[in-house]
Amino acid sequence: MHTLPLVVDLDGTLLRSDLLVESGLSYISSKPWLFLTPLKWLTSGKAHLKANLAQASPLDVTRLPYDQQVITFIKKEKAKGRTIVLATASHKIYADQIAAHLQIFDRVIATEGNTNLSADAKRNMLVQEFGYRGFDYVGNSRADLVVWAAAKRAYLVNPELGVETKANALGNVQQVLRTKTNSFYNWLRALRFHQWLKNLLIFIPLIASHHLTDPHLSGLAAIAYVLFGLCASSVYLLNDLLDLTDDRYHAVKRDRPFASGQLSSKIGLIVFPILLLAAFLGASILLPWQFTATLAIYYLLTLAYSFAIKQIIVLDVITLAILYTLRIIAGALALGLTLTFWMLAFSMFIFLSLAFVKRYAELREARHKGEKDKMRGRGYYPNDLEMIASLGATSGYLSVMVLALYIQDSSTIVLYQYPEIIWLACPLLLFWISRIWLFAHRGQVHDDPVIFAVKDKTSLIICALFGFIFWAAA
Repeated sequence: MHTLPLVVDLDGTLLRSDLLVESGLSYISSKPWLFLTPLKWLTSGKAHLKANLAQASPLDVTRLPYDQQVITFIKKEKAKGRTIVLATASHKIYADQIAAHLQIFDRVIATEGNTNLSADAKRNMLVQEFGYRGFDYVGNSRADLVVWAAAKRAYLVNPELGVETKANALGNVQQVLRTKTNSFYNWLRALRFHQWLKNLLIFIPLIASHHLTDPHLSGLAAIAYVLFGLCASSVYLLNDLLDLTDDRYHAVKRDRPFASGQLSSKIGLIVFPILLLAAFLGASILLPWQFTATLAIYYLLTLAYSFAIKQIIVLDVITLAILYTLRIIAGALALGLTLTFWMLAFSMFIFLSLAFVKRYAELREARHKGEKDKMRGRGYYPNDLEMIASLGATSGYLSVMVLALYIQDSSTIVLYQYPEIIWLACPLLLFWISRIWLFAHRGQVHDDPVIFAVKDKTSLIICALFGFIFWAAA
């Protein structure tokens, strides 16, 4: 029986995340205008940075992504009568809160004062407290190698790349705990490749101008689609990192890769700027500057939405409609095509309606749970449900009116040989808008209405009929 104290690391070991990263993201999310302040704190040392972040950014430790496998292991060892010690480079404010929440630690050693308890500093502290080879240690990172070297037994938890080989060379590895995750699948989810379907709006100007068979323009549209997708994925990663706390309170979003700890938030901070750089570099080289400018507007507006606009009632859904419409504008500018007033008006109204559907679904779920307070991270109350439905349905029907007016426009008569056939699209659109709102009312639209439509057979049939009607009119 092992009688030595079992010392457990926190970040990346007990916790499938990093509290320095989480507290920094929480601070920037709540105070974006002070985003340079943490860098100022860092000039006085990492311990000073962690102390200030811990005081300025309270975290709900009950919602953090703990590794249940590690907790089970600790409880088994504690049942043997072993002393369990939490030793972490995270600040003691957070460490004490976590220990109080989990109730499995006999002692907490953490960063405080001017001492950043990491690597050599942690090893020296533990050797001073328990003696050389006087403790067992559970960790995961390169910084833990010097600690394992001073421990009697080494326990590895999901070790970082290359760490296991170096730890084995020490000769005291007792056990390696691994959590089975599908990194490829998690990255697909995090990058939201299914959301790239929205970027097909880039092709709308090409289709509307009847240039779809032009290989040069089609090639440019394909390039614009990929670059816009890279930019959008960068935005999704950043949003998920900034929304970690709010997502963990959401019934569905708490399972997102970063919120659940299936992907490292540190890696996310590296990947999102790489994708953004690739998008803008490719746009500046391959496409007109107007497209690049529109991409920049899209990105800045998305940042504004993430930091502030999403909490402002009505303005949030209008912004979402604008972001959809910007995809159509970007497609036209990439190809040098002219946009019509009718196309932009139709886009704004139809996507405003869908944005309201999204909010309606969230509010309906909150009301179903009996909640009455303002939604976390939003500006709405569950009691706003009926008003949201009224505004959303009205916006959808206005898009049908715009389509009807478009049929009578002089430019339409030039583009289509039988423009009167387009009238058949109006009842189809009325049916689809009414149907999706009825489904939302029944609770059958759970999140993004665009994704719902892609998975819904009836919606796909209506889309095909819509396309056939415009083809026949031409």
